[in-house]
Amino acid sequence: MTTPVQLTKLYVATLLSLALLLTVAEVITQWQIDKFQDELWVIRYTALQRNQSQQIAKKVLQLANQHDSVLFVSARNELGSLFKTFERYHIAGRQGTVLGPDGVTSTRSISNSDTVNRLYKAVSPHFIALQVSLNQLLKISGPAQMKSPEAKASIALLLANESLFLEKIDAVIRQYTGELRYKLTRLQRLELIFHILTLLTLAGIGWFVFRPAVDRLRQTLSRLIIAEKRTADVNRKLRSLNKSLKKARQQLYEASQRQLQEQADAQKSRTAYLITGQEEERKRLSRELHDGLGQMLTAIKLQIEGLEVKLSKGRADEVNLATLKNLITQTIQETRSISNNLMPSVLSDFGLSVALRRLAESHNRAEQKSAESAQIEYTVDKEFDSAPLPLDQNVEITLYRVAQESITNAIRHGKARHIRLHLQQQNQQIQFTIEDDGLGFKTQRLTKEPHGQGVHNMHERIKLLNGTFVIHSTPGEGTKISVNIPYHSQLIAHDYDQINVG
Repeated sequence: MTTPVQLTKLYVATLLSLALLLTVAEVITQWQIDKFQDELWVIRYTALQRNQSQQIAKKVLQLANQHDSVLFVSARNELGSLFKTFERYHIAGRQGTVLGPDGVTSTRSISNSDTVNRLYKAVSPHFIALQVSLNQLLKISGPAQMKSPEAKASIALLLANESLFLEKIDAVIRQYTGELRYKLTRLQRLELIFHILTLLTLAGIGWFVFRPAVDRLRQTLSRLIIAEKRTADVNRKLRSLNKSLKKARQQLYEASQRQLQEQADAQKSRTAYLITGQEEERKRLSRELHDGLGQMLTAIKLQIEGLEVKLSKGRADEVNLATLKNLITQTIQETRSISNNLMPSVLSDFGLSVALRRLAESHNRAEQKSAESAQIEYTVDKEFDSAPLPLDQNVEITLYRVAQESITNAIRHGKARHIRLHLQQQNQQIQFTIEDDGLGFKTQRLTKEPHGQGVHNMHERIKLLNGTFVIHSTPGEGTKISVNIPYHSQLIAHDYDQINVG
């Protein structure tokens, strides 16, 4: 069945065809009529030559019988004017030229047929004879000269060719008329063809457009009647569904409230985990300050007190400043180490890639004397180093903390000998992987073992940056941590803003 769109396209196409057909017919008709008008003018010029040639013969006979000089000159001037018009019309008819309103200049022209040109060629000798005789007569200045043999010969030549000219010019007129009649007949046939085509186009519109449209309208009315009956049934069902909808809306509201509560509880849980992580970090920092920096400061204090005793007893030669200097150097190094663990300056100064490389190098230097120490290998893709825009500070800090925690877990719990850090950028994502050859573990035990809290904190940090944190581990086969964070990620508004200092 024809679709409404197809009917519309067909209707438009047929209307355009009809409009084009009528336009072409009108253009051709007007063009032919315009040509016919030009041909009628040329036929008129030819017909006027017949009348003018008779007037010229009459004027010549009047001129020959005129004895008054003044009247002779007036008649000769009239004859000259008539001859010029006759000559102009003859040339225009022979060349197919349509003269302008002034009767002198030509504006358009037609193409004479070969037959007309042949007939004009037959007329030409008689026209030339008329020209010669009239030019001789127009040179005569008075009535007396009309008695001369030359004047009589010119009159005889004119009268002898005038009847022949009329006979030949009549043949030209008949030929012109016959050709014009043939062209009119052909135009009538062409108009009939266009008329038949127009009727066929209208019939096509009625058969291929209106008939399917009427059938479709009839079908549509039938469907509307059926639809009206169905609407009544649907209305009854809708009233029943409306009651069910109200009940479902209430259930949906209650479910959304429960979901919001669960999300709030989950956020509280994440906040609790982060606070716990912060507290663990503070405990670790407290242990480092007490066990490391505190003991070093105590040792320095004892060394200074010993020096004070020796100096007070005048035993300056027993003073050993090398031990004190070594303690102070170790204290400075320990202070830098603690500061670097809290917030490494290289991270803010040079970015994540350099900070991770420094982290690996500093660990390798610190552990290079131990035969069983773990070695850290750090690699980064060129695309990441050549990125035009710096990372968000929260992203850099989070990935750095993940690296620290992962390295600590791999060495402390996994007994790893080799750790590989790899950083890359792909598809507007920052991809960070940490692999080790340690003991591995069952990931289900993360929530039960002490170091599971640190893994959970890493997971929560990544989640706050719209990232993903995946850990793969098998006992005896090492551990792999994969982190993906959007390159332009921003920190989610959360309590994490206040507790991220850990």
